[in-house]
Amino acid sequence: MKRRIRTRALAATSVLSALVAAALGYAAIRSADVAREAAPVWTPPAETVPMGESVGVFYEIFVRSFRDSDGDGIGDLNGVTASLDYLADLGVRGIWLMPIQPAASYHGYDVTDYYGIHPDYGTMEDFRRLVAEAHRRGIRVILDLVLNHTSDKHPWFREAAEGSDNPRRDWYVWAEDQGIEPTEPGPWGQKVWHRIGGSFYLGVFWEKMPDLNPDNPEVRAEWIRIGQFWLKLGVDGFRLDAAKHIYENFRSSVGDRLTTEKNTAWWREFRRGLDEVNPNAYLVGEVWDSPAVIGPYLNGAFDSAFNFELANRLVGTARAERASTVVESLSKVLAYYSSQSGGRFVDAPFLTNHDQNRVMSELGGRVGRAKIAASLLLTMPGNPFLYYGEELGMRGTKPDERIREPMPWSEDGRSDGDTRWEPALNRTPGVSVEKQRNDPDSLLNHYRKMIALRNREPLLQNGGIARFPLAGDGVLGYVRFRGDDRLLVVHNLTGLPQRVDLWTGGRLPFRKIAFASEKGARLSRGRELELPPYATVLMR
Repeated sequence: MKRRIRTRALAATSVLSALVAAALGYAAIRSADVAREAAPVWTPPAETVPMGESVGVFYEIFVRSFRDSDGDGIGDLNGVTASLDYLADLGVRGIWLMPIQPAASYHGYDVTDYYGIHPDYGTMEDFRRLVAEAHRRGIRVILDLVLNHTSDKHPWFREAAEGSDNPRRDWYVWAEDQGIEPTEPGPWGQKVWHRIGGSFYLGVFWEKMPDLNPDNPEVRAEWIRIGQFWLKLGVDGFRLDAAKHIYENFRSSVGDRLTTEKNTAWWREFRRGLDEVNPNAYLVGEVWDSPAVIGPYLNGAFDSAFNFELANRLVGTARAERASTVVESLSKVLAYYSSQSGGRFVDAPFLTNHDQNRVMSELGGRVGRAKIAASLLLTMPGNPFLYYGEELGMRGTKPDERIREPMPWSEDGRSDGDTRWEPALNRTPGVSVEKQRNDPDSLLNHYRKMIALRNREPLLQNGGIARFPLAGDGVLGYVRFRGDDRLLVVHNLTGLPQRVDLWTGGRLPFRKIAFASEKGARLSRGRELELPPYATVLMR
């Protein structure tokens, strides 16, 4: 009797499912009909905004957490060298090494010697070998350069703190020398004046990181010597930390025009100094601010600046699974940057970095959303930056140690190469190179697929970008173009199949699927694009 009731229940459920499916099918067809009735007009994009040439995808590495080569549990330079084949297979064309100089803290942003290698990471010979092996694989190497401040353990600061008669005194900023009350707050209201003996020194980020004095010509000359030193060792450029904080204004806004002008003037001076050694050195600045503040730095100072505004929009779009105005906003920003730089800038898009919650945590651990976030990023103009482990779906939220955990090479975290300097509290089953390497549906292989697509498709690297009108909140389309060559990118931002009508303004501009990230994408009835969940399609 129970079996017969269950059978009837299953039959009723099947009928109900069929009715729901039929209704959904009708709704999908009807939505396509509505889209045709009020077909949006597509206007071919105008001439490409002048921009510099992309050199490819960069990969940010926290060496301490990345790969251990000698079994001490701490990542090192030889571990990075041993991972170059993995990175080359991933398709990256550049690596950014977070600080590798001797420092007082685990993170390395409080340098004690600008001309050395942190002993935990290896030797200068190890570094030379890393650069040579990276270049042999066509991978550039850029270093994190922290010029705004040193460690309070740096010999320069120890000398400066000896008293006003010490020659190093003016290498740092002292409240009494500036005529500033040491109670005056910093640019975001924090305590920035710290006592040592009877004096107060400036430390914008932390009392253990005193700020150098950019008004001292000896300091500026030393900064240039540091940059030239590393370029002579074969480094291809620098990520410039806290670039807008070299000069500060404590009496008004940190973003005021005069302060920006002083900062940009310094970075142009720095650029001229580097040009003496390598005029092709790539400089990407960390200017965590609005495009209006970033723009002037692209005029003769930096090649790129990290696009924080775009990062927020890309992650937000993937999290909401809804189309946004990301393309329209980006187009305006790129036009502005082009006008500021004379068309020489290269955008630097990313999702999250070492100062932010990891993207997988921001997306609620949803692999589909992580795939679409990657697809969005890797179809943007410029040089995209990935944060190590992002391609695996590593999770982590603040504090900083939790977003800089060991790279999961193996599933158990205890195999050769895995670091152990910090507990991996956010380690998740299945999130490892070992587990994902041979799984065609893994996030890792999605990144590989999308980076390979970018590397072989010139329009994704250097083309302009313009919104393509599509009906439906769950689908985002845009055209990448250069001259008369055009490529349509369509993303299904949702976990449900989508059908969109490509008919615009009485015509079908794109007729052939050139790439699909997921199986099942097809063009039906000559004009309707069918998209599997979280799929990205490129059309000619």
